[in-house]
Amino acid sequence: MKQIEWDKLGFGFSDVNCHIRFTWKDGEWDKGEFVKDPYITMHIGASCLHYGQECFEGMKAFRQQNGKIVIFRADENAKRMYRTAIRTVMPPVPVEMFIDAAKRVVKANEEYVPPFGTGGSMYIRPLLIGTGPQIGVAPAKEYTFIMMVMPVGAYYKGGLKPVRAVVFDDWDRAAPHGMGDVKVGGNYAASLFAHEKAKHDGWPVELYLDAKSHTYIEEFATSNFLGIKKDGTYVTPDSCSVLPSVTNMSLKQLAADLGIKVECRPVPFDEISEFAEVAACGTAVVITPVWEITRGDRVIKISDPDSCGPTLQKLYNTVQGIQYGTLPDTHNWCFEV
Repeated sequence: MKQIEWDKLGFGFSDVNCHIRFTWKDGEWDKGEFVKDPYITMHIGASCLHYGQECFEGMKAFRQQNGKIVIFRADENAKRMYRTAIRTVMPPVPVEMFIDAAKRVVKANEEYVPPFGTGGSMYIRPLLIGTGPQIGVAPAKEYTFIMMVMPVGAYYKGGLKPVRAVVFDDWDRAAPHGMGDVKVGGNYAASLFAHEKAKHDGWPVELYLDAKSHTYIEEFATSNFLGIKKDGTYVTPDSCSVLPSVTNMSLKQLAADLGIKVECRPVPFDEISEFAEVAACGTAVVITPVWEITRGDRVIKISDPDSCGPTLQKLYNTVQGIQYGTLPDTHNWCFEV
């Protein structure tokens, strides 16, 4: 293992000891094997290449204050991948197999889990793909399940940094009753053009509205939307086109624990001005505060560009405290490796 400068880690791929790989064939999954080579050979007719039979997840392992290594909410990621597999007509990975695979691959690469206090973590990327050849439009007969890991640093060095967001009315992320509620690569491919345009024009993130009417908030490009109203209520959209975020699920529970009223409901875009705090939430960052949103000629200032907001900061600190073991895990969200 090469010497790692933990404080300089970014959020990107890096080589580790191995990943774990399983094959589904003849109606069952094999026992899995550790593979060093970070490449895969597959048939040029593989269904993942032609018909998009693929899905993935994202979660993290943490080295806690007491030295233990834990994986945060692996069971919820397993359940979400199971639902996505059903939706994409792939053999689901059983929840127990998913959690066991995560523990095995983290253990096999434990020296790459950043030390407590560095702000780093081990990112875990489960991937399920159709690797059997299928030229007619139909499910494949063979599948590969991979779980890869890599050390990553704190997404924002030195604390949360509020960003600006933009709404583009020319592009949609997902159609009503489409695939927006499952984690497939096609949803991200659909957002890439708008995402690159947003970055080019100076906005780090774009916010999507409902594809049917463009009047209701759905989610940010890669993260759920949450807002704290001026009366303190935690609000997040309820939509069949939004991916159910494990991070958002956790934040809603923690908000309720703190006595904050939580509402999951349709959120009109015109309600934006009633929020005191707005954020994108997801695995990579937990919370990204959004201080300003632009839509066409309209610029809506939510909060101060130098402050993430007291409620968002408290929720962020609570999640991080549970993940790093400095606060009690009262909901048993952490799976020890």
